[in-house]
This record gives sequence, structure tokens and C-alpha cells, in this order.
Amino acid sequence: MKVMKWVVASMVMGAVSFSAVAAKEVTKEEVKKMNLEKIGTVNTTAETTSPMDAKRELSKKADEKGGKYYLVIAGREHGKFSATAEVYK
Repeated sequence: MKVMKWVVASMVMGAVSFSAVAAKEVTKEEVKKMNLEKIGTVNTTAETTSPMDAKRELSKKADEKGGKYYLVIAGREHGKFSATAEVYK
């Protein structure tokens, strides 16, 4: 029973820590106001099945690129969803 509690607690902490480091979506106004520095762009594949999945993938890719923020600049829906974002730090 103690092992099960530990496993559940570890999973919850892992989920919380992932969301704490995920890149945050921003608006054009926030980019200007915060004077963010653009460090590149990221794209999702056409494999995501919802806009939220596409945003989650953009956030992950922005993290991998070293960004703290991302701005969605294009999105397409063609049975599945794909998107492009600028990455900022």
C-alpha cells in the first residue's frame, strides 16, 4: 500500500513539474510589452487531433529549443491540426 501511494505521489509531482516548465503561449502585445527575444520557430506535424494537442506540442518543442514563450503565427485544420509558432526567451 505504501508503494502505491508513493507511485501516485510521484506521478502527480511529475505532472505538476512538467506544467511548471512548459513554455507559455503569449500574444503579440505581450511579446512587445515584455520585450521578448525571438530565438526561432517550431512546427507541429499534421498528426495532432485537436487545437489543444497542437498547442501542447508547440509548447514542448519551444521548451526543447530553449524558449520560455511561444506565439502561434499559423494554424491549419485538414482533418487533423498543424501549427507554426515563434519561440521567445
